[in-house]
Amino acid sequence: MNEKSVVLLSSGLDSTVNFWLEAQRGRAVLALTFDYGQRAASREIERARALADRAGVRHQSLDLKWFREFTRTSLVSASMQVPTGSQVQIDDLAQSEQTAKSVWVPNRNGIFLSIAAAFAEGLGAQVIVPGFNLEEASTFPDNTQAYMESVTASLRFSTANQVRVECATVGMQKTEIVELGRKLKAPFDLMWPCYLGEEKPCGECESCQRFRRAGGWT
Repeated sequence: MNEKSVVLLSSGLDSTVNFWLEAQRGRAVLALTFDYGQRAASREIERARALADRAGVRHQSLDLKWFREFTRTSLVSASMQVPTGSQVQIDDLAQSEQTAKSVWVPNRNGIFLSIAAAFAEGLGAQVIVPGFNLEEASTFPDNTQAYMESVTASLRFSTANQVRVECATVGMQKTEIVELGRKLKAPFDLMWPCYLGEEKPCGECESCQRFRRAGGWT
């Protein structure tokens, strides 16, 4: 059976490498990007659309700005500051746990995966693919293999074709994901790793710092 997949594509490193792998496998039938009011939404949508166009895969962005009704994350709220520079210590677990609280969005991945699963069933796809990684799993429990397995178990009840969650990078560090991306010839020039939505990536937020350390910028 030739399986199909729906990919959650934010245009960051993890989601882009997973998307590129799915596209090369010929499984990706749809790339979904979510606008939940985050600062980088316009950049993420712009880059994700460009990535999908380059791969020849249909892209769709969804308006979820109602996230603002329940989240006070610095990714959305203009009154809060996204941790940058020396506020970010990516090798200090205690500090990373604190900065993670600033950018945490309640049940974000749960909502995203549920929506993607509905699209997958409607399109006759068996798999949904998020962009998770081992490096951030220590501070974001919804980036883990255990979380994926739990969501897959729940989808056996809520999708008629028993959609499952798969992610090629869930057990990888960022350096390994960059290596895989280079091997796949993924378009690093189209990635948007930044929490902010300025003209260029800030280079100072946690996401940018992890991207740089992993070798995403050469």
